[in-house]
Amino acid sequence: MTAATPGSNLGRHLFGAASVAFGLITLAWHEYDGWHLPLYVAYAAAAIEIFGGAAIQFRRTAKAGAAALAVIYLVFTLHCLPQIIAAPRIYNSWGNFFEQFSLVTGAVIVYARLSSAWSRERLHRIGCILFGLCAASFAFEQAFYLPPTASLVPKWLPPSQMFWAIATTGFFALAAVALLTNRITVLAARLLTLMLAIFGIVVWLPLLIASPHSYTNWSETAETFAIAGTAWILSDLLREG
Repeated sequence: MTAATPGSNLGRHLFGAASVAFGLITLAWHEYDGWHLPLYVAYAAAAIEIFGGAAIQFRRTAKAGAAALAVIYLVFTLHCLPQIIAAPRIYNSWGNFFEQFSLVTGAVIVYARLSSAWSRERLHRIGCILFGLCAASFAFEQAFYLPPTASLVPKWLPPSQMFWAIATTGFFALAAVALLTNRITVLAARLLTLMLAIFGIVVWLPLLIASPHSYTNWSETAETFAIAGTAWILSDLLREG
């Protein structure tokens, strides 16, 4: 079995660019996802994110970049486990776990897509299951924190902030069902990509422009586009048939 040549790399490029942004943000604030990291940890994490995000842009180095990003995002994912164990009924900790895990998923798909380790059919199914679980978590997180979610929706967007909070929660849930049950997966992945990209453009970029000194605005913007990159990576994979 030989590795397939990907038909589209747009998702990989977006994912890599967001990872470079993550590295620069980590370097500037010495923290990641609100964690106050020791300097040596922050510098090491930033270096891996920047290297991985840059390397994944090019066909010859993409596997190495994907491997580096998979490792660092897995470390960040596992870092969420103590909070889950300490307070399993607080969904925010679970939400953080699956947000980081979605980035692991993106990196793993890129790596596997460029190798011959798995058949295309198996990789399709694994990708759908992994990101489907993440989409389900996004739906649960928005449902549990509906008022804060609604507050992020621009007030100028009709018909109301709460309408879009409920609607996007439902869209996440429907996409999760489609991916986990292996039904209309290409459409689900494409719509997830579009919705997440809109989140980044309509919600987080204006907040970032309005308050550029906020770490949260920078990290949430980068994370939103990185997750959109993962959805796009999955969409590119599924389109290969």
